[in-house]
Amino acid sequence: MRVLSRLLLAVSLTLSLISIPLLTSGSAQALENHLALTPPMGWNSWNTFGCNATEQIVKETTDFMASSGMRDAGYQYLTIDDCWMERSRDSGGRLVPDARKYPHGLAELATYVHGKGLKFGVYESPTYHTCQGFPGSLGYEQQDANTFASWGVDFLKYDNCLASDPAQRVGDEKLPLETRDGTMRDALERTGRPIVFSLSLQPAAQGESPWEWGKSVANMWRIDGDRDASFDGLKRLIHTDLDKAKWAGPGGWNDLDMLGTGNYAYAAGSSDPTQRLTYDQEKSELSVAAVLAAPLISGADLRTAAAAGTAGFPISSQDLSVYLNKDVIAVNQDSRGEQGTAVSTTGGLNVLRRPLANGDMAVALFNETSSPSVISTTAAAAGLPANSTGYNLNDLWAHTSQVSTDGTISATVPAGGTVLYRVSPRPTSTGPANVLVSVASGRCLDAWNNQTSPGTKIEIWSCNGGANQRWAFTSNGDMRAYNGTQCLGAMNGVLSSGTSVVIQPCDASAGQKWQLNADNTITARSQLGLCLAVAGENTPQGNTDGTLVEVHSCNGGANQRWTTQ
Repeated sequence: MRVLSRLLLAVSLTLSLISIPLLTSGSAQALENHLALTPPMGWNSWNTFGCNATEQIVKETTDFMASSGMRDAGYQYLTIDDCWMERSRDSGGRLVPDARKYPHGLAELATYVHGKGLKFGVYESPTYHTCQGFPGSLGYEQQDANTFASWGVDFLKYDNCLASDPAQRVGDEKLPLETRDGTMRDALERTGRPIVFSLSLQPAAQGESPWEWGKSVANMWRIDGDRDASFDGLKRLIHTDLDKAKWAGPGGWNDLDMLGTGNYAYAAGSSDPTQRLTYDQEKSELSVAAVLAAPLISGADLRTAAAAGTAGFPISSQDLSVYLNKDVIAVNQDSRGEQGTAVSTTGGLNVLRRPLANGDMAVALFNETSSPSVISTTAAAAGLPANSTGYNLNDLWAHTSQVSTDGTISATVPAGGTVLYRVSPRPTSTGPANVLVSVASGRCLDAWNNQTSPGTKIEIWSCNGGANQRWAFTSNGDMRAYNGTQCLGAMNGVLSSGTSVVIQPCDASAGQKWQLNADNTITARSQLGLCLAVAGENTPQGNTDGTLVEVHSCNGGANQRWTTQ
């Protein structure tokens, strides 16, 4: 019976391989599943829970991600790693969830995750057994893919542990990894369900270069061995990735393994908090991952303190604030999809750069040494075009802006820290800075309390000629304040009636583009039916100091008309 089983397995593999197009190293053809057009973001259970993840833990994590802001920030995939299944398949050859850990099954768990607006992932391996000795998918690719699709799986992490040791490789485990992974790729495609395909392997140990062929097989691939939550582990992965930018892009990404931010468990089953990243190192991790266009997959305990159990080290509010930095996430998720590269790496002082879709450049000054250091570069070295009026440097962690008139980009960077700038050429054709006076009230468009930080509310206030009341229109549609360092924009970029307007770093987005019209209205360039308006229509309440300004459906009211002085 065992011989017959092996024979049937070999026949099955041979038939499945016939339909696989030949893959060659260095293939530039992208996987055509139209998924992961930006780096995937989410959570994986392994680094904190190892084989101890359960249905309850996954549901608590789901609840936290939905309520904490992580889901809304873009973290969407929750993946349970190895050990989720029984040691044997059922009589029909199907994978069976461990009934003690997942008493309601994985289809129900996927439904729960989906109900919170998130997506669900599982783990498997293109070998006879997974890393922890559970049934692998080798020879069962289509059956397992169909099972995953029927459960509502959205993400598959595909490992290769036991095949990394030549002494353990038997039979079809000796097939090239590219071929075995390609078999699962095709099986997933045949299910018709969109499932992000992630290759988790040990390239150095296995003599593989998945970045050279990964994009034709998967949506993301590991570039080195497992990392722990230490700073040394982070530095190793960063330097391993710096020469692999040409292989990444929309639909396929170099993977730095799970993020260590907030992970108090040094490795699965351990709880050594001395090995965790410092706050500055955590900011470095997210900054560099953003510039390198790496998937943002947390390995931390993402549950509330009250729910903390086996790990005992729930994420802190400070750790969470790192994950939720929307400006850094915007760099990571930039639609251009170009991985960043090194400008310079000398003595542990690194300058990295990533071109962005709107023409800006993300520049990371990364200090991997144990002492504060000044790190400097120039706009030209970072690849920005020459610009006679200089550059705006928006610090994405400090939320401050400065102007570099000569193109110098420099900062004193703390030990283990990173200063991440979004650098943009200053406009070369800016009109005079004027005050804008509301026809309804005679009060001026005003940035609250002379504040310059992103998100500062815009209101009307008695005219006083201050810098926070002077606005300059540029030829490209910006309304700039504070000598051109900040732009007026719709909150969160949402152009809809009733959305407040705020101060933002200039990013050329549609929510920051305005048109001054002959009838004294100011409309959104992309939606001319939306006007800049004093809230409260023309009521007395809408004509007092401190009344907020918003975008509103144009109606010809006096609160939607502005004169310049």
